[in-house]
Amino acid sequence: MRALSGLLGARAPTPRLLLLLQCLLATARPGSADDSAPDSPFTSPPVREEMLEKYSNFSLENHNISLTEHSSMPVEKNITLERASNIKLTCQFTTSGDLNAVNVTWKKDDELLENNYLVNATGSTLYTQYRFTIMNSKQMGSYSCFFQEEKEQKGTFNFKVPELHGKNKPLISYVGDSTVLTCKCQNCVPLNWTWYHSNGSVQVPVGVQMNKYVINETYANETKLKIKQLLEEDGGSYWCRALFQLGESEGHIELVVLSYLVPLKPFFAIVAEVVLLVAIILLCEKYTQKNKKHSDDSNGIENNVPRLRKNVSYFRVIFQIKGTIQYT
Repeated sequence: MRALSGLLGARAPTPRLLLLLQCLLATARPGSADDSAPDSPFTSPPVREEMLEKYSNFSLENHNISLTEHSSMPVEKNITLERASNIKLTCQFTTSGDLNAVNVTWKKDDELLENNYLVNATGSTLYTQYRFTIMNSKQMGSYSCFFQEEKEQKGTFNFKVPELHGKNKPLISYVGDSTVLTCKCQNCVPLNWTWYHSNGSVQVPVGVQMNKYVINETYANETKLKIKQLLEEDGGSYWCRALFQLGESEGHIELVVLSYLVPLKPFFAIVAEVVLLVAIILLCEKYTQKNKKHSDDSNGIENNVPRLRKNVSYFRVIFQIKGTIQYT
C-alpha cells in the first residue's frame, strides 16, 4: 500500500511545479501569437498594445507606402477619415546599400516626431511603422516618413475629412422663381449641416428668414436649400458646411439670378442694329437719288451745246456744198 501510495504521490504535482508550469505557459503565449502573423516584421511593445486596448472600440486604419533608392518623386497617399480611429502607418524602403547607414525619421507636418515609431530590417528592405490614435481635428494633417541615405526619400500620408460635392457650374435662375441648391457627401454621415450665403467677403448664416429658405435633410449624407421668390440680390456664393467628429468640410455653389429682360437684351440689340442699318440704307438711297437728279439736270444743258455745234457744222457743210455746185 505505501509503494502504491508512493507512486500515486509522485504523480500528483506539487504547488511549486504548478506555478512553474503556469509561468512557462504565460511566456509561451506571445510566441504563438507572433507565429500566427509571420508577415509582420514588427513586434508591438506591451505599452502600445495597452494604449490600443484603451481605444479598442475604434476602427483600425492600416496604410502602407513603398519607396526605393531610385524613387524620383515623393510618394503621397490621401486618407479620408470621418471619425476617431486607430492608425497604423508603414513605410518600406528598398536599397542596395547598407541598411545600417540609413537614417529613419517621422514628421507630422513640420514637427519632428520623437521615438514613437518602430524600425526593422528584412533582407534589403527597411521597414518603419508609426502607430497612434486620431481623436480630434488637431491630430489630422500630414504624417511623413523619411529615409536619409545619399538621397532623401519621403513618403507622406495626408489625413483629411470627407469632401463635399456641390455644383461645379454656376446655377442660373430668374427673379421671382424658386431654386434648390444641393450638397452631397459620398459614403459619409456628417454630424450637422449648415448653409451660408456670401455676396461679398462676409458669410451670413442661412435660415434667419424662414419664410424664404427651406432646408431639407431627408438623407443624412445630403442637404438641400430651397430659396423662394428669388431677387437679384439673392445671387452670389452659397456654402454648405458639414461638421464631422474630426473637423469640417465645405462645398461651394454659385447662384446667378437674372431678370426676365436679360434674355431679351440680345434681341433688342439685333433689332437696334437692323433699324440702324435700314436708316443708313434709306439715307444712302435718298442721297444717291438727289445726286442723280442734279446730275441729270446738268447733263441736259451740257448735251444741248454739242448739238448746237453739230447743227452749225452741218449747215456749214451744206452751204459749202451748195457753193461748190453753183461755182461749177
